[in-house]
Amino acid sequence: MADSVPAGSARSQEHRRQRIAEHVVRHGTVTVTWLAEAMGVSVMTVHRDLEALARRGVLRRFRGGVSALPTSVFESNLDYRLGVHVAEKEAVAREAAHLVEPGMSLMLDDSTSVLALAPLLRDKAPLTVLTNARRVLDAFAGCEEIRLIALGGEYSRTHDSFLGVPCVEAIEAVAVDLVLVSTSAMNARMTFHQEQDVVLVKRAMLASGARSALLMDHSKVARTALHRLCPVAGFDHVVVDDQVPGELVGELREHTEVRIAQVRG
Repeated sequence: MADSVPAGSARSQEHRRQRIAEHVVRHGTVTVTWLAEAMGVSVMTVHRDLEALARRGVLRRFRGGVSALPTSVFESNLDYRLGVHVAEKEAVAREAAHLVEPGMSLMLDDSTSVLALAPLLRDKAPLTVLTNARRVLDAFAGCEEIRLIALGGEYSRTHDSFLGVPCVEAIEAVAVDLVLVSTSAMNARMTFHQEQDVVLVKRAMLASGARSALLMDHSKVARTALHRLCPVAGFDHVVVDDQVPGELVGELREHTEVRIAQVRG
């Protein structure tokens, strides 16, 4: 199949790769053949595009196809996570907002659950907010009553945030009233994440807070991932949506305080 755009056009190539990424994020998993037909290009061109996108951390390749879905070893790209379980994340964010009072210092991680919380905190000002997430910084950039501190480090395109040793060292230099984080998986006793660099940053965050809260929608529970993050008992609060099974909620309450967020509609 002939390519529908000039092979040497860098602009057309980048536009096509953006369209491919959007297709994969929308559908979760697709085949190389399907993408070639959808883009109007050869299978070989799609393979080259997928290799470039995989290097950026946008998606994950497997034999004959490509996926944006998480596994126990790979975390999903931020753009994919922003589009799934939106109502549940918003409900969890509304419930978690009750933990925040004006005058507090907060540390927010780079999760999509915490990103859903950020706009709700503007009404809680004055606040001091520390974060490693670029989009959280954007959410507060125009708020005069919110003191905003960026936690720098090595930029991760997959998470649109800053990680690594410089980020951990910046976190270890401060102490805050409340840390709010999410992660990719948990069971009744333990929380998990697929990536070691993310685990190290989240652990440093939890150690920096007088109190901590874990925000989790039901898609993340009764699951595990490669790296252990922190026991459930290490959190002062766990906020989940009302689709988490009652039996699991009961087990969680043996270890910490659990708040149930009601999903609207």
